[in-house]
Amino acid sequence: MSHADMVLVEALRLQWEWGAEEALLDAPQDRRHAAAPAAPVTPAQRASTAPPEHAGAAPPQHAGAAPPQRPRARAPSMPAGPAEAAQIAARCQSLETLQAAMASFTGCALRDTATQLVFADGAADAGLMIIGEAPGAEEDRAGKPFVGPAGQLLDRMLGSIGLDRRQARIANVVPWRPPGNRTPTEAEIALCLPFLHRQIALIRPRGLLLLGAVAAKALLAPPERDLGISRLRGTWRQINIEGLDSAVPALPSFHPAYLLRMPTAKAQAWRDLLALREWVESADHKANITTM
Repeated sequence: MSHADMVLVEALRLQWEWGAEEALLDAPQDRRHAAAPAAPVTPAQRASTAPPEHAGAAPPQHAGAAPPQRPRARAPSMPAGPAEAAQIAARCQSLETLQAAMASFTGCALRDTATQLVFADGAADAGLMIIGEAPGAEEDRAGKPFVGPAGQLLDRMLGSIGLDRRQARIANVVPWRPPGNRTPTEAEIALCLPFLHRQIALIRPRGLLLLGAVAAKALLAPPERDLGISRLRGTWRQINIEGLDSAVPALPSFHPAYLLRMPTAKAQAWRDLLALREWVESADHKANITTM
């Protein structure tokens, strides 16, 4: 491999780490050098380029032609803290106002690199709420959680125990896609968590299914949150959510994306699904729950 090829490979690797996975233009753009500022226009130049007095007004546009519009730029992110996010979330009295508040929230830098907010999917009065980690590339494009390969596996998993995603409420801890599908940082999770807590309080589900280590660590309390997902999975826990009168049962399990990478873990995930079905079918929805 020549030196020039190595330079190109290194540039591609750097773009991948920054989350640039799609080409939006036909040709690459060289943005290493900023464009030189335009030279000031002198009075003589203005006089030479001014239209003659008899030229009259500019010709009218063709009938029906819409005037050109500039694309609306999103407000730049302004770093905020979890306390500010909690105040904004607490003022939301409906899912609609919560979604609008999250869409206009400029405190998380992830919104600057994501295509759009991925709020939630499913029933607004669901008895079961499924919580994952963060959107991936497919979710970022569609604006819905769990629509990629991991989401298709989740649909099959739910179908195997007689459930449908339309009967549940599906959301993520972080509603914006991290660049390159990296794991969200603890700061990003803490900033987005008040919005998830508020959504849970508005949905008022009877139980939660926590998919993956990020969701379990974000919602469980110490010392359980410090355990790995392999030790947490399969056992019901109790989670206290502000705005709810009582704790919510939660079952941690493996994330479907992990099962795609590690098919040998599907046997354990199947046992978790059986525990979930047993809970759904139980009369009081309080069977085999570990108090935290």
